[in-house]
Amino acid sequence: MSSISEIKKNHGYIILQKLVVVSILIGFLASFLAISLKKITEYYETIFFFKSSNSPWLLLIFPVFSLSVIYFLRQYLFKGKANKGIKEIFEVTENKNKNLPVYKIPSHFINGLITVVFGGSTGVEVSTVVATATIGSIAQKKENTFRKYKAELIGAGVAAGITALFGSPFAGILFVLEVISRKTTKVFFLTNGIAVLISFALLFLLDEKPLFALEHMTWNYYAIPYFILLGILAGMNSVYITKCVMFCKRSFAKLNHDYYKILIGSAILSVSLYFLPQLYGDGYHAVKELLHSNGSMTIALLLSTLAILFLKPIITSVTLASGGDGGVFAPSLFVGAFLGFLLANILNTYFNAGVIPLNFIIIGMAAVLSASIHAPFTSLFLVCGVTGNYTLFLPLLGVCLIAKYTSKFLYPYNVYSIIPATAK
Repeated sequence: MSSISEIKKNHGYIILQKLVVVSILIGFLASFLAISLKKITEYYETIFFFKSSNSPWLLLIFPVFSLSVIYFLRQYLFKGKANKGIKEIFEVTENKNKNLPVYKIPSHFINGLITVVFGGSTGVEVSTVVATATIGSIAQKKENTFRKYKAELIGAGVAAGITALFGSPFAGILFVLEVISRKTTKVFFLTNGIAVLISFALLFLLDEKPLFALEHMTWNYYAIPYFILLGILAGMNSVYITKCVMFCKRSFAKLNHDYYKILIGSAILSVSLYFLPQLYGDGYHAVKELLHSNGSMTIALLLSTLAILFLKPIITSVTLASGGDGGVFAPSLFVGAFLGFLLANILNTYFNAGVIPLNFIIIGMAAVLSASIHAPFTSLFLVCGVTGNYTLFLPLLGVCLIAKYTSKFLYPYNVYSIIPATAK
């Protein structure tokens, strides 16, 4: 009996060793892929956005060019299969016999990059999530002992990718818990914990700075009622985003030929980007300008901000429906920033509320993201990660929860859980 128990103990120790090693590999590969995609996208998006600002006629070419390239890549290089976003991960984790094929890594990497750098109004976050999930899926296929840990290893890839993108290990793990797997095991915490630590260590070695680095922040208790209002508005706005995605997906699915989708989609994108260049790509350049703006609310600024809030969900949905690669991660952060900016400036200009616009921009980002993906704790730590500041932790927590439950009250589904199979 002692020899049998010793064999079992040694077998368990060997499995533990293998899980530790594979988690390190997944963490490094996933985070390296995520950082590479983020850096390359930032570099080329900045170049092409600057070019289009000086030569607006390029906006007539960029969308149709990018959507056409993605179409031909999909047809002739990536087995003719469209990317379905995070739904692909759900399908794989729920079905023991399905796995994410290797080509999903270059498919999402290349298509996500091309979509955003040429003005597609989305971000590379969802492309990164699926690509890094594929790394975990491949790892579990290589060893029989890993088969029963498929969800954990896929989650490790996703957690490392999110950590690399936003600089927050907590956001990485919580995203997997709230959105991907929704279950915890000892193996989950082992694999995902190791993966995000490796990712965070890589960020440290590369001296990566927060996306929207902010140092000196403060908030006042008298702003709490206005924060609550922002949470409610964010929840309502997220439902609008979800409905836009559903409507555009269904509408474009009715078109018989793919080139109709490309032409109509690129026409809508070109016109929107021409009049509102803030909508170009992931929109982070516009959010950075917003964070450092000090101007008062004018009628022109009010109307342009309202137009941005109205159009952003539409052209994001059009980008995805016409063949672009991405999701609602970056658009939710973008919409939340402008929603917070608008509310704060209206309160200050017309009601003398004396609130701090910067706080509303930051909280708005987290609130709309929380409501859009029904993940308040992910959104909380993600926004703290991208700002490098935890001063607003308590109001962020409260508003994220208000936004989520407002959204669920108005419409119980989000873009990841809606019934129509055409949704991304």
